[in-house]
Amino acid sequence: MTTSPRIGVLAVQGDVREHVQALHTLGVATSTVRRPAELEGLDGLVIPGGESTVMDKLVRAFDLQGPLRERIAGGMPVYGSCAGMIMLADRVADATSDQQTLGGMDLLVRRNAFGRQVDSFEVDLSIPAVRDGESEPVRAVFIRAPWVEEVGGAVEVLAEVPADGSSGERGGKVVMARQDNLLVTSFHPEVTGDLRVHEYFVDLVRGA
Repeated sequence: MTTSPRIGVLAVQGDVREHVQALHTLGVATSTVRRPAELEGLDGLVIPGGESTVMDKLVRAFDLQGPLRERIAGGMPVYGSCAGMIMLADRVADATSDQQTLGGMDLLVRRNAFGRQVDSFEVDLSIPAVRDGESEPVRAVFIRAPWVEEVGGAVEVLAEVPADGSSGERGGKVVMARQDNLLVTSFHPEVTGDLRVHEYFVDLVRGA
């Protein structure tokens, strides 16, 4: 594995440009993925936020579901933010009747768990796994975000919403997790300018 990986961003729907820019800022070779052939030569993949049901339908329409599942099963590192978290979960609460996921992570994720667009919020998270993440909190932006309701034994929880008086019922909810080469966040680090989550994923890709 080289020290200069190529990371793709799934570009069927969602906030693709922001993730591409974050990776470019870190000096990572980046390409967008809309067709199975565009997975060739990639060392990792980002699945952006967006609308998980639309993303699922487009992934199937573009004949990407099978190739993506194959690469995930083969150990390719993948990072999913928000809708990407849903796409990587094995189980989804409140899924639509025909909704499918790529799977790979032993998670039960609830769609839109933090509320509608008007319920979007920001909070500081302690994420010891990322650089200076314990002493310098990560500002996390949640937009119609899912949360993790159940984690399997192979899943490492990396961050939870602080369980303090200001957090209400969302306090203590799991919002970042990792299983082997798969990483998910409920929040959108690509919109804040804080690149530490992307940096953590790039390091994961380099070590794969």
